[in-house]
Amino acid sequence: MEEITKVQRNYHGDIISFQTSGGRIISYQKAVLEAAEGILKGVEIHENEWGEYEIYSSDTANKGFDEYPTIF
Repeated sequence: MEEITKVQRNYHGDIISFQTSGGRIISYQKAVLEAAEGILKGVEIHENEWGEYEIYSSDTANKGFDEYPTIF
């Protein structure tokens, strides 16, 4: 299983993609799908009030990936 190691954010600060421990760069939506399938470890997915799925770190101290380094 792979873990998320880095993030890429847009100019608004929203995460748009992730880098995995295997070196793959995947989109936010691909990460949500892989987390649901159990391919990614160390993350949780939750449905928000609009019915969209969001991905969070399982690390209780860093739910929003704030401490993760950037890809570029």
